[in-house]
Amino acid sequence: MSIKKIIEGKKEWRAHVSRVKALPEDYQIVYKEIQKYLYKVGPVTLSEGIGPLSDILDFFEEGVAAGKGVLDVTGKDVAAFCDELIKDSKTYADLYQESVKQKVDEAMEK
Repeated sequence: MSIKKIIEGKKEWRAHVSRVKALPEDYQIVYKEIQKYLYKVGPVTLSEGIGPLSDILDFFEEGVAAGKGVLDVTGKDVAAFCDELIKDSKTYADLYQESVKQKVDEAMEK
């Protein structure tokens, strides 16, 4: 990765964090919990940039503009909200399961 890309990535991240800090406190709390959840469960694409997190932030900003509370936007089960967001995404768990299956298949062929 070039220095230029690293610098651009940091600028993009700082702008993103500034947008998060501009949200009302309840939205910030839920956003940070979603971020933690996605980093743990994680769609593989999350490591490619802030794309999915930016989409969530856009969605939250729309909720704020509409005068909705954060749980009106996400629903009371925030983990289920996250699962729905990534349901069609490949996760690290999927990659691990594929790796285990491949190793078992290879071992059984011997």
